[in-house]
Amino acid sequence: MAQKTVIASGKGGAGKSSLVAGLGGALADMGKRVLLIDGDIGLRSLDLILGCAENTVYNWADVILGRCAPEKAPLPIGNLFLLTAPLRDAPAFTPDAMRALVAHYDAFFDHILIDAPAGVERGFQLAASAAQNAIVVSTPDAVCVRSAAAAVDELYAMELSPVLLVINRFKAQPVAKRKLLNIDQVIDSAGARLIGIVPDDPDVTYRAAMGKPVLPESPAGMAYLRIAKRIEGEKIPLKHLDKM
Repeated sequence: MAQKTVIASGKGGAGKSSLVAGLGGALADMGKRVLLIDGDIGLRSLDLILGCAENTVYNWADVILGRCAPEKAPLPIGNLFLLTAPLRDAPAFTPDAMRALVAHYDAFFDHILIDAPAGVERGFQLAASAAQNAIVVSTPDAVCVRSAAAAVDELYAMELSPVLLVINRFKAQPVAKRKLLNIDQVIDSAGARLIGIVPDDPDVTYRAAMGKPVLPESPAGMAYLRIAKRIEGEKIPLKHLDKM
């Protein structure tokens, strides 16, 4: 059975979708079969980040509504598979329907990563309803951390476990000057256990805009790999902050 993880952020702009793509790629490079599901109805972005928007034929609505056999819907992208989101919401998209959707793929993948939309409203609830555990993404600023804490609370209320935290776009210098929250402050405020820190890496934004994967040897790429290894149970220490 697949490990089913929803990746959420509370607030938009935390880099959640880039983390989904990067973490999925890192797990796939480790030999795992990985399915990415874009849960952001109407505002999907994984197909753009992964550079496959023009090749997308089906989305997960086609499976739920019976317009496509489940095995035909995921789009292979290198060693990843993507199931993109529909452009419009529909009454048929319920938590039970999402769980049934994911169940179609449970036996065929090692990991299913579900990219939740920002906020904690209907789309977030749908995405989380099909998951067992969660990763919440936050940048180290007070606004983003507050929204991350709201997402953590909602995920715990939905009985997902564990709910883990990734601090994204970390820069040591502003933290040292107290312009951003430090790691302990983010953890305490968000209320989730830390699983990884991704350093600020301008190449992530550039490559996402170009539809190209983050390079494994880049600072963000190496951070994604460390997180992937921790998910797989390896004991990987956190990178020293003075090297970020």
